[in-house]
Amino acid sequence: MHIGVLTVPLGDESLDDALDYLAGIGVDAVEVGCGGYPGDDHLDRAELLDDADARAAFRETVDEHGLSVSALATHNNPLHPDPERADHDDRELREAIALAGQLGVDTVTCFSGLPSGSPEGAVPNWITAPWPPEHAEALDYQWELAVDYWSDIAEHADEHGVDVAIEMHPNMLVYEPTGMVRLRDETSERIGANFDPSHLYWQDIDVVEAIRYLGEHDAIHHVHAKDTRIYDHHADVKGVLDTTDYADTAERSWLFRSIGYGHGEEHWKDVVSTLRMVGYEGALSIEHEDALTSSREGLEKAVDVLSRAVFATEPGDAYWAE
Repeated sequence: MHIGVLTVPLGDESLDDALDYLAGIGVDAVEVGCGGYPGDDHLDRAELLDDADARAAFRETVDEHGLSVSALATHNNPLHPDPERADHDDRELREAIALAGQLGVDTVTCFSGLPSGSPEGAVPNWITAPWPPEHAEALDYQWELAVDYWSDIAEHADEHGVDVAIEMHPNMLVYEPTGMVRLRDETSERIGANFDPSHLYWQDIDVVEAIRYLGEHDAIHHVHAKDTRIYDHHADVKGVLDTTDYADTAERSWLFRSIGYGHGEEHWKDVVSTLRMVGYEGALSIEHEDALTSSREGLEKAVDVLSRAVFATEPGDAYWAE
């Protein structure tokens, strides 16, 4: 298992400088944005796509720092009801998958996307209850669109030898593990989870049980290391469906936190151990979105906790059971 970082917080630095810093604090792998919300500060998708020399230069830079690339990231909404927006986001995703295949990177991280609630709708509609009945009907419509779209994407990904790792995220169709497994079952094994526990904590989902559940379906393609803290002072009054601005930290029911500041080290050791139990040995890609600290300090504190949680070696023989 490897400690990784999604490099977005270091986007104001050159790729070389960012990698030099990350290697120096004990990082093994990087997840690199190439479109969508992560942006493309460290990887210009259009420049590298179909340009062997540009790809070789990128890989040489990564290799010089002793790092690997765990995934390319392009989080957007290819199911958006605005056709121009959907076409743009679909093209980003397809190109990211093609580029990953060309680079020898086996995973692209993304969102499931979210349609409107009807063919006439203009705004994505996150449905969280089946009543009144038109909401259940709208959800059926959304799933029909999603299964058709992601089946096609899975074929594209298979052609390039790439897995698609969907982050379960609010305001997206797939935001919890049963929805993730449903999409995988109705499309392809190329479709799986970018397991980010931060969005599950505030939904009161048991993260360790979620790992076990997804592991039973062989549905974890990538993992984000990101914590969340629920602040009962507000949650006890207004719940956790909190629309307060993320920057208004003192007024929110929950905040994304650096690893160890939402849940303690013992919990993260349990997370790592359970991931190993279900067969995941890839990167734990730290995604820094803690508004209470700087990017570098947040990354360094996360690496510090994970360095004591991850296993650096393969399991040995159970000699005591012989």
